[in-house]
Amino acid sequence: MDRTDKIKQEEFPLPRYVQEVLSKHNISLPSLWGRGKGEGLLGSLSVLALQSHRYPDIDMPFLLNQIAGWQIARTKLPSWAANEDIIYPPHLSMEQCSSEPTAEYKARLVTRLVGTGTSASSCLCDLTGGFGVDFSFMAQGFKRAVYVEQQENLCALARHNFHALGLSQAEVVNGDGTAYLRQLNQVSVLFLDPARRNEQGGKTILISDCTPDVLALEDELLIKADTVVIKLSPMLDWHRAVDELNGLGNVVREVHIVSVRNECKELLLVLQKSFCATGDKTTDEKALQVFCVNDDSMVSYSLNETLNISQRIGSTLPTSGQYLYEPNASLMKAGCFALLTARYPISALSLNSHLFVSDEAIESLPGRWFEITAVSSFNKKDLRRTLSWIDKANLAVRNFPMSVADLRKRLKIKEGGDVYLFATTDAENNHLLIVCKKTTSSPY
Repeated sequence: MDRTDKIKQEEFPLPRYVQEVLSKHNISLPSLWGRGKGEGLLGSLSVLALQSHRYPDIDMPFLLNQIAGWQIARTKLPSWAANEDIIYPPHLSMEQCSSEPTAEYKARLVTRLVGTGTSASSCLCDLTGGFGVDFSFMAQGFKRAVYVEQQENLCALARHNFHALGLSQAEVVNGDGTAYLRQLNQVSVLFLDPARRNEQGGKTILISDCTPDVLALEDELLIKADTVVIKLSPMLDWHRAVDELNGLGNVVREVHIVSVRNECKELLLVLQKSFCATGDKTTDEKALQVFCVNDDSMVSYSLNETLNISQRIGSTLPTSGQYLYEPNASLMKAGCFALLTARYPISALSLNSHLFVSDEAIESLPGRWFEITAVSSFNKKDLRRTLSWIDKANLAVRNFPMSVADLRKRLKIKEGGDVYLFATTDAENNHLLIVCKKTTSSPY
């Protein structure tokens, strides 16, 4: 966290409800700062929980939940944490809700798809409301926005929070999203974030296993909305999801793979029964568009671009002085490796390594970049010579038959430091250990 972020977080007020309860009962909490990620506060919450018998008129579980929720929101939803009137849901909902960067991305997405909401008929309908984070950001661009949620307690929270956020156009409906869809009139955008847990609480990654079943509802969704946006698990096979949803025809227009700080967070699929009236479309524009997003970086391409190209494989071993490139998480998920070698002067180490080499540093490449300082085979003599000066390093394996833990144990190297080691397999099936240092301009 940089100093500016810390100052902003220090200025976040506790929720108004919490302030009033603490003041009324003369309860003090320690400073939240200087002890890592709020360990001082969390410790005080444990003490406060144990002392609940001293405050019989306080709804202690609710109070503790509000403080804990606000603590999460300080980093996950800073604009909400800065609002004293926000009420937070149970812990699981806070852990599962969207972060502010991903919610802001969806708001920009729907604005681009349907315009800025200046039309009196513009309407957003979220059929799977939840805590309402995504809805609250997207709703800002619409004249009317409907939030539908089965759980009455979440609806009560939503009504309160949308008012606190100034969303006067928001309507809260306590009911089943599928039932509401049946009687819904035409809207601009339908948004769904299907539940990805089964009855036993286990996570599901197949689109057909999610609730509601968007495959069963797809036809009606496309009839009732100009645009349908579906949020799915980052673990999902997006190619399979696109194929399944295109069973009704070519309706999936866009795939968005969204990462934050190089961690893939969600997949967004955009469905439209017909193209929006934005002028004539070229053949590539009519094809499925894929957007690979990581923080402020975006790589987009038409699926047509990838049809007749193959991944360029390096014909020689990498050497000291060259540069190693590792694509970011969204590009890895997209699997568009041939496209990268077509767009940039890089070559893959092998078909399945997902590591690339270039003669010069290419800072426009979206991912991590390293300068190669040495390359070794896994011959004991070569390894001994190459690693003689290294006692700790950051280790990664790509297309390699050993895990990081097993390889670290074999190499007898501690974790950390400024050295980066990549164990991989080249195009000739040789096992290599590439020693690198991170370039000064490389992110994360």
